[in-house]
Amino acid sequence: MAIDLVIFDCDGVLVDSEPISTRVGTAALRRLGWTIDEAEYAERFVGCTNEYWAEQVGETPPGWRERLNAEHQAAIMAELRAIEGIEAAIDQLTVPTCVASNGRHATIRRSLELTGLGKRFDGRVFSAEDVARGKPAPDLFLHAARTMGVPPERCVVVEDSPFGVTAAMSAGMRCLAYAGGFTPADRLAGLGATLFHDPAALPRLIASLG
Repeated sequence: MAIDLVIFDCDGVLVDSEPISTRVGTAALRRLGWTIDEAEYAERFVGCTNEYWAEQVGETPPGWRERLNAEHQAAIMAELRAIEGIEAAIDQLTVPTCVASNGRHATIRRSLELTGLGKRFDGRVFSAEDVARGKPAPDLFLHAARTMGVPPERCVVVEDSPFGVTAAMSAGMRCLAYAGGFTPADRLAGLGATLFHDPAALPRLIASLG
């Protein structure tokens, strides 16, 4: 069946934010007394909603979240880059695209603007803020497809986290899972997605699905 829409996740697919968030988040949780390393943090939290993260962390001392936010903001401003090869891959696509991320609209917009990707997705950015349930529920992807006027079976999702792949499969969409970045391939295998390791392969993979 033809592909009429490519839905991109943002963090880890378009922008290389996950190592930054994991490093800063792990250090912050350790200040709370958690015994957690970056591998465990990534497994528990990469790709989750802000609400899920807050629920898992629970109550925090005064000023803790403000310090975390400031540290994360500073690191993102200094270090954030586009995923290598993703710009060229997007520019080769011949079907419409959009972004659907568990992040907040302001965060997604900042990430796309900092990395020079913003104009590629003008007016076609969807956030977990737009729906009742973020990933791993299918709501966000279904909302994006409905708004773009494309049935789920004609969409392909590009993801990099188990939360996102699960959401895509639950939405009845085909999914390509980026296993060449922060999330190990073994965490993405067996979820129903087609794994790929190089963004340069995306145009060919998407064309083959159609």
